[in-house]
Amino acid sequence: MAEPAPTTNEPTIEADPELITDDSDSTLGDDVSRYTASLTSSIQRYPVENNRRYHAYKDGGVVPPNVKFEVDDCEEPWTFREKFDLIHIRYLAAAIADWPKLMSQAFEFTKPGGYSEFQDYDIVFYSEDGTLTDDRELSSDTMQTTSKGMTVPIQKWITTFLQAARDFGRDPCPGPRLGGLMRDAGFQNVQEHKYKVPIGPWPKDKHLKTIGAWNLVQIENGLEGFTLRLFTQTLGWKSEEVHVLLANVRKDLRNPKIHAQFDLFYRDLDILIPNIGFEEIDAWPCGNTSLVTNV
Repeated sequence: MAEPAPTTNEPTIEADPELITDDSDSTLGDDVSRYTASLTSSIQRYPVENNRRYHAYKDGGVVPPNVKFEVDDCEEPWTFREKFDLIHIRYLAAAIADWPKLMSQAFEFTKPGGYSEFQDYDIVFYSEDGTLTDDRELSSDTMQTTSKGMTVPIQKWITTFLQAARDFGRDPCPGPRLGGLMRDAGFQNVQEHKYKVPIGPWPKDKHLKTIGAWNLVQIENGLEGFTLRLFTQTLGWKSEEVHVLLANVRKDLRNPKIHAQFDLFYRDLDILIPNIGFEEIDAWPCGNTSLVTNV
């Protein structure tokens, strides 16, 4: 049986025509940089104590007594003594070797009538207006515009990254598979949603512009962490080669003429509550909760 398509009501993302006022300018100017500058400053406003940085949410407050943080390998056998009302798993792209095993353990440790939700990416970069293509060369003239779109290092980087992750045995695009994996594990009433996530503040829509700015910041800040080990140890690249590529990738990320994006998949479901849709339920029991994320 074919997998039901995730619901998405999002139209094609329209680019902001006022973002580029000078055709010779292929990098983000002051009009755009203000988004990332303000976001970056807020991200970095965290207290530092004993040479360690802590989050600033309700700074000075106390963690609730029923909250416990554990760092563990979610791919090892789960050894919890009790099941959970809510299990939340997200952002494990390129991190999991055995997704069916992870889903089976999540199902096993969800209480009857409990609720589980999963969020993950399909990190294949694409554009809806032809400004990002597979036609690329890693050279100094890659910023030229062609009739087919932009010839860009960013596409070289993501294509190579995807292949390196697969060679390493980790799926870099688990998002589209999540619904089928959940059903195979035994979950019922799976609700599936797909969201388009822009890279950079190029959208005309203000909400998407902000999302794109946040996305740009997190990708830029994580580029070396995403790339160095995979490219050097899995693909055999020299560190210097990686840094040259990433320097060009950063230019592409800040090029307002390139309207790149990828997809985020959100799957939520319940077990053992037949014939009840997610939108019909006012609240879910969250007395015992587990969060699994990539740290």
